[in-house]
Amino acid sequence: MKILIIGGTGELGQWFTRFFQCLHHTVAVWGKSGKVEIAEALGALYAHDLDAAIHESDIVVISVPIDVTEDTIREIAPKISRGSLLMDMTSIKRIPLDAMEKYAPGGVEVIGTHPMFGPSIPDISGQTVMITPSNRCERWLPILTDLFEREGANVEIVDADTHDRVMAVVQGLTHFAYLSIGSTLMSIDFEVSLSRRFMSPVYEIMLDFVGRILGQNPHLYAMIQMNNPVIAEVHEAFIAECTGLSEMVRDGSVDDFTDLMKNAASHFGDTESALRRSDKLINTKITEFEELVKSIGCESGVLHLRSGVMHLGVITKVAPRTIVMEEGRRSVELKIENIRLLSRAELQDWKLENLRRFTRDISVILPDRADPSVICDVISRCDGVVRAEVIDRYEPRQSATFRIEILGDRDLDGVEGGIDAVLSGIGCMRRG
Repeated sequence: MKILIIGGTGELGQWFTRFFQCLHHTVAVWGKSGKVEIAEALGALYAHDLDAAIHESDIVVISVPIDVTEDTIREIAPKISRGSLLMDMTSIKRIPLDAMEKYAPGGVEVIGTHPMFGPSIPDISGQTVMITPSNRCERWLPILTDLFEREGANVEIVDADTHDRVMAVVQGLTHFAYLSIGSTLMSIDFEVSLSRRFMSPVYEIMLDFVGRILGQNPHLYAMIQMNNPVIAEVHEAFIAECTGLSEMVRDGSVDDFTDLMKNAASHFGDTESALRRSDKLINTKITEFEELVKSIGCESGVLHLRSGVMHLGVITKVAPRTIVMEEGRRSVELKIENIRLLSRAELQDWKLENLRRFTRDISVILPDRADPSVICDVISRCDGVVRAEVIDRYEPRQSATFRIEILGDRDLDGVEGGIDAVLSGIGCMRRG
């Protein structure tokens, strides 16, 4: 299919450009800023002739900020060809869906979508995509649903009004609460970095989510708060509950506090499952730390998640927030939040892909009736050996030459010595 993404030079637009390209669709992008270099970096077309690109596309995607979505739809929709699909990717649905239905010509189908993830997510597998059908999407709805589900996404089909009511809490309330905590820390001049010295796992996770929200695009989050009409009443309810709870604490009303917590727990439902899920999250952090501690003194591979740099060396120290690693003659300190410890298998795969290999040829006289292929398999399992193969056989006295590949980070003579010991142990005698 030919897909045009309006706003394709933005972060989410770039993500979906790569997504559709991986599915072998032809993707063109257009952005108000005219950043052709982003399209070139993506390997996508840039829609220099926007009207022509709109007319030729099977799907036109609107991926622009919420506050300009309606105006963009008004400009783009009338130019779309019959049989094509117009879809948006904003986090509210009633306003863009109404606009698409209003301005798209007859014969153009319309669907609203809301990916429930950001552009930092590596792939769509396991992620949720909300789809809000219009009154004209008979052909494209099953195509779009199948496209996302085949790639492992969880597709939720919901009407626009229900979507906006739910998002008023899922996004509106949670963002509002986290922003409130962040601004409160500022207003009381609380030293966040100092508090990390005394934090519990629950506090650390909460603090990280606050920081995650604060580190996002402020304009985007303002638009989410200000363009969903249901959010205002959610804010009012939240502020009223905060005020009431504060008064209970100030008045020392233990019974009222207890009743409120019990009633809220009853309405929440299944708090035991929530406890188990949060325990899994907490235990994941604990397990990560424990694995780092177990790796002290051992050769380890650590991937820096922000830079993509691979650190190969020996971990010498693990502190609550950092590790120290010896890489050859230099020592580096890395923040735990920025790294991932590779498993032994992942480390070996990285070495095989990135390190230089050396070869050694070993010729031996074999024991009577010995099978060189079996001996080759035994050699390939020796420590430090990447692979082994039989490259020659000699008659009449049965002998063979094995070619051994050894990773460049190993002591070549030491590995060869280990192979000699194994061969001697099974009755082989070195030639030459």
